[in-house]
Amino acid sequence: MSPYIFIPLVSWALVALIMILVWLWALRIKNNGVVDIFWAFNFLVIAVVIWLLAEGDHGRKLLVCGLAALWSLRLGTYLLIRVGSHLKEEEGRYKQLRTEWGNARFFVFFQMQALSNVVLAIPFFMIALNPSEHISVLEYTGAVMWFLSIIGEGISDWQLQRFKNDPANKGKVCEYGLWNYSRHPNYFFQLMIWVSVFIFALASPYGWISAICPISIGYLIFKVTGIPMTEEQSIRSKGDLYRAYQKSTSVFVPWFKKTN
Repeated sequence: MSPYIFIPLVSWALVALIMILVWLWALRIKNNGVVDIFWAFNFLVIAVVIWLLAEGDHGRKLLVCGLAALWSLRLGTYLLIRVGSHLKEEEGRYKQLRTEWGNARFFVFFQMQALSNVVLAIPFFMIALNPSEHISVLEYTGAVMWFLSIIGEGISDWQLQRFKNDPANKGKVCEYGLWNYSRHPNYFFQLMIWVSVFIFALASPYGWISAICPISIGYLIFKVTGIPMTEEQSIRSKGDLYRAYQKSTSVFVPWFKKTN
């Protein structure tokens, strides 16, 4: 069997099994928000599979698996701390979905998350299977952009968490640091991560297929579970304060405040 098929299939089997176990745990604790934690850590699982099974150039494989593992550990640890600190209190967006969905539909949702892990890992597979011993300027550019985007995403998450941890900020809108220039800097850097991965993958055979990643993530951010659901929840919880924030602050790309 071609490694372009075998490695993704092995990855899918493992992350699908993990998500079955996570779904059973979520049923027990009545908190479907834990899916986010394991969605992030599943990329570490896939990076390990790629490291063990892919037979591309060692240096390139080290670079892509290292960056994938770094991002997965960073995001997974952040979500573990955020969601794990209030396991008994389900996040607002999942509470809303709980009123609309049953447990069976959540099972499908968890499995779709596992499938999304594998689909989004397509560039990782392409890069790690590239046998060329020469790492191009395009690949180094993508890798540097990827690393910087991980840092940007980490800073925005840290700033938001620091704001929330201060009891004096309860009920207020975070306009601290990057959040003063974008309503969703975390989503901005998340999308930039996948744009960077796409750039990295372009130098590998079939790398153009990786365009599915930034397109899919962009669709989710702008149309599904990202900005729309987050802003709806923010308006429900903060009302006019958040509406004023919407009027003054860029929705996505960090930029200066509107003056009127």
